[in-house]
Amino acid sequence: MKFSYQVGMSDPSHYLPLARAAEAAGYDGITVPDSICYPKEASSKYPYNKDGSREFLESVPFIESLIAVSAMAATTETIEFATFVYKLAVRQVPVVAKQVQGIQALSGNRFIFGVGISPWEEDFAICDVPWQKRGQRLDEQIEIFRGLETGEFFGYDGDIHHMPANKMCPVPSRPTPVLIGGHAEPALKRAARVGDGWMCAGADMTQLGAYIKRINQLREEYGTADKPFRIFTTGQDAFTREGIAALEEIGVTDVIIGFRNVYEMEPDKPLDEKIAMLNWYAGEFIRP
Repeated sequence: MKFSYQVGMSDPSHYLPLARAAEAAGYDGITVPDSICYPKEASSKYPYNKDGSREFLESVPFIESLIAVSAMAATTETIEFATFVYKLAVRQVPVVAKQVQGIQALSGNRFIFGVGISPWEEDFAICDVPWQKRGQRLDEQIEIFRGLETGEFFGYDGDIHHMPANKMCPVPSRPTPVLIGGHAEPALKRAARVGDGWMCAGADMTQLGAYIKRINQLREEYGTADKPFRIFTTGQDAFTREGIAALEEIGVTDVIIGFRNVYEMEPDKPLDEKIAMLNWYAGEFIRP
């Protein structure tokens, strides 16, 4: 099992010392959430908490994910970083590809790209991107992202995206892992078909096992079952040895550790308390 520390939704001045502390404590990775803004009005429901409310996000500080990763990578040496997850569907993929290529070049390929659509129509409206065909948009973006990492001239002519052939440099010395976030059937299919893994935003053991079983079925159908595949999840099961063993048993490869329930609007904690808590967990479960 690999262990990642969730660093986001906190005081911006905490990011760099927390990244250094997590690396020193023996964590394998850092995960960073993504949010562009908080719309004044929203019709969409948040899909990953019980009541669909979004109020817990208002006035929560979000450093743009790729900027946060760049800064933390510059102050660490070995720890990985993953977006959990990046709303790629509302961005311009050639610009994002160039940013990720820069991160990989400067960090020594320590970045894992967790991507998704965004559950909120308002994100699309704010970024002036159509809400319609958002799944197809993301599928094409993943193809473009990977094509631009080849170091060769690459053009694209899809149903949504049209891009003249171009070459980017420097590209990563190995392909950036692209993991898919989301619990809906289209997201599970996307993860199985084109993903290097899947990211779960939280589910109990029974539901998580059902999601993973479905993904494994789909990977068999798509002929991708023989490829490496990582599965990230959050949750309280990772706070006991029995729970960690059970997560491994159903196929989880990476657990994300956080000590604050933002859904319940818990206030942020002081930096020294956060470092003490991540060190406590590492001593109990990562390097007991």
